[in-house]
Amino acid sequence: MLLAILLLGMVPAVAAEIEVRQPVLVAGDDGYAVSADFVFDLPARLEDAVTRGVVLPFVIEFEITRRRWWWLDESVVTRSQTVRLSYHALTRQYRLSVGALHQSFSSLEEALRLLSRLRHWTVLERSQLRSGDPYEAALRLRLDISQLPKPFQISALANRDWTLSSDWARWSFVPASLPSEAR
Repeated sequence: MLLAILLLGMVPAVAAEIEVRQPVLVAGDDGYAVSADFVFDLPARLEDAVTRGVVLPFVIEFEITRRRWWWLDESVVTRSQTVRLSYHALTRQYRLSVGALHQSFSSLEEALRLLSRLRHWTVLERSQLRSGDPYEAALRLRLDISQLPKPFQISALANRDWTLSSDWARWSFVPASLPSEAR
């Protein structure tokens, strides 16, 4: 019995994972936009850090490649967007910020609900893809520990509770020709 307890204590901590669900790339008037859902639970250590004033930078990364049989795959587009999750003790509100834009929430759950829903993020123009050619899209979300304050970066390297990321969600697609291209 004692041996089993000791062995359980030696099991390494598992990093928190983010699951990417239903990623889709849709053609619109402005270009191609990506939408997806991210499913994750914020670890208690990160929840405690954000309520104590630490800004958590989440990075959404997207890329499109075109396969080539004769050489390395061609990188068509690579985009990233940083979403910062913070808490303001004076107003007692959580905030999600993208660049100069921000939105406030009365609870952490509300802020995380919006963070977990990516909708209509325009990632490339229609002219960047050739109709009829196969492409591969990839999307992921991760906590970027390199953007944390320096003391937290050191702590994050030594503690797996600070590791929160998804694997790349990959899917293939073939752009359809537009009526204006058929002429």
